[in-house]
Amino acid sequence: MNELPIVVTCTDRKTHPPDPFLQARNLPETHLAGRVDHWAGHLAAARGALRELADLYQGDQWHRAQALAGAATRAGFTPRLYVASAGLGLSPVSRPAPSYSATFAPRHADSVASSITEAADWWDHLQRLQGAPNLSDLAGRHGGRILLVLSETYAQAMHRELTVLAAEGYDSVLIGGARDIAGITRIPANSGLRRALGGTLTSLNTRTAAAWLEHCTPGALLTPAAMDRWNAWVEQTAVPESYARTPMTDEEVIAFIREKCATLQPAPSRTRLLRMLRADNKACEQKRFADLYTRTMECR
Repeated sequence: MNELPIVVTCTDRKTHPPDPFLQARNLPETHLAGRVDHWAGHLAAARGALRELADLYQGDQWHRAQALAGAATRAGFTPRLYVASAGLGLSPVSRPAPSYSATFAPRHADSVASSITEAADWWDHLQRLQGAPNLSDLAGRHGGRILLVLSETYAQAMHRELTVLAAEGYDSVLIGGARDIAGITRIPANSGLRRALGGTLTSLNTRTAAAWLEHCTPGALLTPAAMDRWNAWVEQTAVPESYARTPMTDEEVIAFIREKCATLQPAPSRTRLLRMLRADNKACEQKRFADLYTRTMECR
């Protein structure tokens, strides 16, 4: 069947808000293993509406992640889509789950870790408790190949699994990620491709993955010819970005913060809000944005 497992990073945008006991911010202050145990217990006890992950996540990033299945099919594969989640571990998109809020993103209210090492420990412990497959399992059971589309933060949390995968000798391609790993072909995110690929930086990894699949040799994830085609295309296509963003008044920035905090669940962090603002080609100096964010939050 020429199956291709595709692993994508989850998104914090859900179709409905989570119950408080499935928000990582409400976990007890205890050692990491204890917090993971509490979290897994809450997942198992959830009695609210369960939805398949394919229908639980939303937003442009998730829409583009799902579109990878079509790109893989056109490239001659039978795709199998999986999600890497700080709340669920590694799961197929057909898995039913409650809405939740847990992330490896630093400084987020529902971040499960305060360091890269803690994030890796959380991932390993959660994977064991969930009985979830690891990356090597997926590649081995699906023909010895795997396509990984991971943010820097999630790739850091999953680095131990990535290292094990690299040693297996499978055809492994990592789009995005955090660093090069011998044994895995990595295609770093390239902002110079945004003009050709469209979208914001948030969905750049998934758009890059779709473009990679267009350059594959039909039915083969990784070949020297495909790499040559890709490198030639990038060289011809990439355009260094120049930022000519539109300045905003204090009132406009405050209105932006209020609107996003009112419509997004969970409420986005200050860092994510600034990224979103700049992705809209708007300008605000980082310290000024931080001061306006603090002022806005204190007045809520």
